Amino acid sequence: MSSVPRTHRNIALIGFMGVGKTTVGSLLAQTLHFEFVDTDKLIEQRQGRKISDIFAQDGEPFFRNLESELCRELESTSGRVIATGGGLAVTPGNLDSLRTHALIVCLWASPETIYARVRHQSHRPLLQTPDPLARIQDLLTVRTPAYRDADLIVGVDFRSPAETARQIASSFRLGTPLDPS
Repeated sequence: MSSVPRTHRNIALIGFMGVGKTTVGSLLAQTLHFEFVDTDKLIEQRQGRKISDIFAQDGEPFFRNLESELCRELESTSGRVIATGGGLAVTPGNLDSLRTHALIVCLWASPETIYARVRHQSHRPLLQTPDPLARIQDLLTVRTPAYRDADLIVGVDFRSPAETARQIASSFRLGTPLDPS
C-alpha cells in the first residue's frame, strides 16, 4: 500500500454478500450524519429491474460494468457511506477508484455465518446452485485478496451491526492508519 496521505470524504463498505454492509452502512450513516448509498439498490433503481434480472438478462459482465461506472461517479462525492455489492471489489480498478475518496472497510464473516444469513434469500443470483455453501467458499477464495486490500477489516461473526458501526465510526473519526506495515 502507498504511504501517500489520503483524504477520506466517504466510507466504502466492501465484503461478501450477507456480511451486513447494508445494515451496518445505514447505522454508520446515521451515526456520522452521512448519506447512505447502496450500490446494488441504486443500480436497480436506475435499471428499473432487480439485480437477479440483470444477471439473467444481460449477464454478470454487464452488471460489473454498471458497478464500475457507479464507482467512478462516486469519486466526486462527499459525506457518504457506500455499501457495495459483494463482487465490486474484485473488478479491476474499482478499489483504486474508491481509494481516491473513501476509507475502505471490509466486513468479514466466515463462510458458515454467511450461509446461515443468506440461505433463505432467493434474490442472490450467484447462490442459485445445488451447493450454496461450496459456492460461497469458492467465491471467497477468489475475492479474499481484494477484500484484504481494504484499509480496515472488521470481523462481524460475533459483533452486532451496531457494534460494528460504532467501531468503524471511531476508526473513521480517529483517522485509522492506512499503512499496516
